Amino acid sequence: MGTTSFRLAIADDHPLFRGALREAVTRQFPQVELFEAGGFEDLQALLERESEIDLVLLDLTMPGVRGFSGLMYLRAQYPAIPVVVVSANEEAGVIRHCMEFGAAGFIPKTAAVETMRDAIAAVLEGQTWTPPDIDLSAGSDKETAALVARLATLTPQQVRVLMMLSEGLLNKQIAYELGVSEATVKAHVSAILQKLGVESRTQAVIAASKIEAGQWSQVAS
Repeated sequence: MGTTSFRLAIADDHPLFRGALREAVTRQFPQVELFEAGGFEDLQALLERESEIDLVLLDLTMPGVRGFSGLMYLRAQYPAIPVVVVSANEEAGVIRHCMEFGAAGFIPKTAAVETMRDAIAAVLEGQTWTPPDIDLSAGSDKETAALVARLATLTPQQVRVLMMLSEGLLNKQIAYELGVSEATVKAHVSAILQKLGVESRTQAVIAASKIEAGQWSQVAS
């Protein structure tokens, strides 16, 4: 695997950790072409600019995202690009939700360099990878599992609108940010409410935050 050439994007807002990941990857894969992003907007611009990215290493908590929204957006917008979450939050529930939202793997930030290399190699070979010492067998309760399934049906633009709703933005502000009309935003909001089975934008935000409750309060980026 060491001679295989591939293109990898590291998305993390901590330069020191990006450097550690960069060193871990380049030692194992000398032919790798690396790209880095310090925020989610930077990552979006990178993926729009660079074609044929083979793998994204994604921190869950960075400027521009909260909770699982970044992962949800990437899986909806770029379904062909595997995403491995790299996070300081190692709770089984968080890892399980990452996999439910389509991550190809989960690497704890506390993992040894050798473990990171093994995980990346496994994902590049088409496998999934999660920490072997974490028990993911206990599934979510039915309500949470159903909500995860509903959230996973949102389109990339709907995910972005929901992210902005969660930030408290008004339709006019969302329309400006996305470069679309208010009518288009209203249509997206209506579709989100229908898919999530709720009646108001407030309920949609609450529903999206439910899967983070308890598990996300202790997260360290």
